[in-house]
Amino acid sequence: MAGLEGVEQPWQHGSAVATRWAGATEDEQALKALELYGSPTDDEVRLPSRPESAAVARRLTHCVVVRQWDLSAQTAEHAVLLVSELVGNAVRHTGARVFGLRMLRRRGWIRVEVRDPSRGLPCLLPVQPMDVSGRGLFLVDKLSDRWGVDLLPRGKTTWFEMRIAERHSAPSS
Repeated sequence: MAGLEGVEQPWQHGSAVATRWAGATEDEQALKALELYGSPTDDEVRLPSRPESAAVARRLTHCVVVRQWDLSAQTAEHAVLLVSELVGNAVRHTGARVFGLRMLRRRGWIRVEVRDPSRGLPCLLPVQPMDVSGRGLFLVDKLSDRWGVDLLPRGKTTWFEMRIAERHSAPSS
């Protein structure tokens, strides 16, 4: 892991059993999150505006992208990172008690939305190599195909969209 040389990394040289266990635990937590909060593809999922809600949003996003939509691991990785950034901004900068997470899919695209009651607009700042914070929207800008903010009568929705490759099944004979 870049920048962490010399720091002991759990599971780094672990067995396949440890890797499977970690993956199974994440899957279980993702399924529990879906059961507890509902699917962000069915309706907006409302989460408490606390730092630990970012983990719930990541699990929900990963579960939807991988299990429901059957998209690539890279798409899931990028979507999880970007939802984490949007949720982090909503938790840190809005003073909201709750925020909403919604995920949409249409032919060739996925869209992830984070809604909060603040009308304060996020700001894309220039990023320097040694910056330790302020990279969230920079990442959203670089890894998504489009992103933006929709002002609402009471708050805003910050969203990103990513192009996806549709998987075509082989024609049956």
